[in-house]
Amino acid sequence: MTFTQSQFDIRCEWGRNGVKQLAPISDVVIIIDILSFSTCIDIATSRGATVFPYQWKDESASRFAKSMNAELAQKRGGNGYSLSPASLTQISRDTQLVLPSPNGSSLSLATRKTPTLAGCLRNCRAVALAAMGYGNKIAVIPAGERWEDGSLRPAFEDLVGAGAIISHLTGSLSLEAQAAASVFHSTKPNLKTLLKQCGSGKELIERGFERDVDLAAELDVSECVPVLVDGAYRQLG
Repeated sequence: MTFTQSQFDIRCEWGRNGVKQLAPISDVVIIIDILSFSTCIDIATSRGATVFPYQWKDESASRFAKSMNAELAQKRGGNGYSLSPASLTQISRDTQLVLPSPNGSSLSLATRKTPTLAGCLRNCRAVALAAMGYGNKIAVIPAGERWEDGSLRPAFEDLVGAGAIISHLTGSLSLEAQAAASVFHSTKPNLKTLLKQCGSGKELIERGFERDVDLAAELDVSECVPVLVDGAYRQLG
């Protein structure tokens, strides 16, 4: 119980172990993967698409997509839908998309029966307000990234995204949640610039995906609340 932050209403912990610790004792879980899974989820579901999170580099993804009569996301930088927010801005309504990702997808699949929302900077207020409708005990999970050895790399953008959502939540905050909110408030005036300067942002820009960082840095521009139902994210309606 030491690491569950259970004495507080609003809890914040990193990655898969954070989900493991907090999901069973929370009324709702919010997954935050700013660059780029949860930003993709917001953009796609706000346009009426349904998105199935799927494990990264899993050979069964193609078969699963066919079984669901869905499209499988392509490699980033191709012509189709991918883990690039920019690729989803023109997604057709009622599209069903299987979206593997190394972080946000795997965390979404790990929350089990606990209600799960996908949050990002774009929809931070809407997601926070919706989360409070599930109950007082809210788990905020910044996904982080992975080092080459598979270990967790805490990511600046996910900490900021967690803080953006926490700033709209009411209830007692764990120290971890307070820290995330403080980081958000201190970075808010220069959010886009700082996202482009952090490690994840610089990596995407170097690969030619600056537009993805721009989209991810837009603050509170979406009223979409993506909720995971029967293994797929849909706009809460």
